[in-house]
Amino acid sequence: MTTSVAAAPPDARTPNRLHPRRAALAATAGTAVEYYEFGVYGYLAVIIGPRFFPSDNPTASLLSTLAVFGSAFLMRPLGGIVLGRLGDRIGRKPVLITTVVGMGSATAIVGLLPTAASIGIFAPLALLIVRLAQGFFAGGEVTGSATYLSESAPAGRRGFFGAFTPVGVAIGGGAAALVAGLTSTLLTEDQLREFGWRIPFVLALPLIAVTLLARRKLEDSHAFVAESGNPAKAPLREAITEHTGALVRVIFLSIGSNTGYWVGLVFMNIYLTTYLGYSKSNTFWIMGAINLFVAVLMPIFGALSDRVGRKRVIAIGFLGYAILVLPTMIAMDQGSFALAVGAMVVLALPMPIVQSVTYPTYAEQFPTRVRYTGLSLSFNIGTIVGGGLTPYLATYLIDRAGSLLTPGFLLIIAVVLALIALVSVRDSSKGKAQ
Repeated sequence: MTTSVAAAPPDARTPNRLHPRRAALAATAGTAVEYYEFGVYGYLAVIIGPRFFPSDNPTASLLSTLAVFGSAFLMRPLGGIVLGRLGDRIGRKPVLITTVVGMGSATAIVGLLPTAASIGIFAPLALLIVRLAQGFFAGGEVTGSATYLSESAPAGRRGFFGAFTPVGVAIGGGAAALVAGLTSTLLTEDQLREFGWRIPFVLALPLIAVTLLARRKLEDSHAFVAESGNPAKAPLREAITEHTGALVRVIFLSIGSNTGYWVGLVFMNIYLTTYLGYSKSNTFWIMGAINLFVAVLMPIFGALSDRVGRKRVIAIGFLGYAILVLPTMIAMDQGSFALAVGAMVVLALPMPIVQSVTYPTYAEQFPTRVRYTGLSLSFNIGTIVGGGLTPYLATYLIDRAGSLLTPGFLLIIAVVLALIALVSVRDSSKGKAQ
């Protein structure tokens, strides 16, 4: 296999009929549905665990629930390969409609599943099957969104418009936390355990409708249309053999950015409630507010990357994670919820920097003809490690090592790997390979 050659940057010419703002709205909506589901599952893992994995050991139930959570990530590369190939051959729009319907439907089904008390061993099996289906469709969603926005943005503004993919990530995670917070506030603990946990999952149905309205009038990007007369016959093979370097770089950048998100927000919910004993409902509200705060900042840093370059901004964000994670985790463990909230806000500061700029950077590493496939394969492999494994591994290591700081060290390791990969990343913020 050969190393990746400098790929042509996304075609910046955008016809009037393809409005970048409409593309940004559609991308944000679909990504929000994806991360709403993953967020709800992560935030409610402590409650879901005993329903599907009854055990006298709460940690065992939680680990089983997080293992199923991680299983969805294992399907993402397969989904990315299949859906990415379709996206590179038949167009971005039909695949982006398919992904949101598939993800949202699987999310709602989780809320309708019978528990172990009703059907025994078939309950966790059914949960696993639905989560695998959800992961398959998710494998083509956020990468399709990033691909579409990179090809729809005006010249010199790919960072700004590309940031709306992770804006959807933050809004979806924030909505998940707020819905979980509202549900846990309005219901008693018994009601939450018996039926209340189902409500956030079923609420994915109206989110599907909203996203379909946002995407139904989209047209494929000019960059894709220009390539459609000569599509890649085997996008996966071409991406692997001709753009190997790009694949490797995006994998390691994705490991760093996903670990920052899943450790910095989703696992921190478990850390604050299960290990530090803070109120579940209060923690949900704080997580929701932080997600929305992060979403507001993302377009600002995306626009900044258009001016000063992607690599410089990404490096600042990753270094922020490495410097802040251990001090903030120590501050959270001082018995003061107010101090814990302040520490969470500080720990979240690198997130909009990293998330907003890495997504357009991922897309800029591949040429149009294999962009959807290459990005889906590499990003989703990184997501398995950074997103699927880290909540489980962090919980397991805390239980085995007895140190609550273990997740912080995992994040530092992931950041170091990402920074090493960043050195060789091609920065196309100025519209040409650099």
